[in-house]
Amino acid sequence: VQLQASGGGLVQPGGALRLSCAASGFTVDDYAIGWFRQAPGKEREGVSCITSDGSTYYADSVKGRFTISRDGAKNTLYLQMNSLKSEDTAVYYCAKDQGGYGDLGYDYWGQGTLVTVSS
Repeated sequence: VQLQASGGGLVQPGGALRLSCAASGFTVDDYAIGWFRQAPGKEREGVSCITSDGSTYYADSVKGRFTISRDGAKNTLYLQMNSLKSEDTAVYYCAKDQGGYGDLGYDYWGQGTLVTVSS
């Protein structure tokens, strides 16, 4: 099982980025997959999750600005991030849960991609 996150970069406040998480060794449609982030000096926090039945969940801090999705044909997870703020600056990770609903614990993690929001 592998998860490869990409798409991070430097963006101005108010801008947008789309993160991708390419999965191998399992089918993204069959498990809950989540996005997490860790800002400098802070603990890792959950950003968003999509379950095997397609339900989506968001942290209050990103609700209405971020959208999680997946493409089963490409076996890839996405995070569309709009209206970015400086406080969104962090390393973003994707992770696979052991089950379909995000409640069994995340057992595989991608390597992280850095998002920097700055003017």
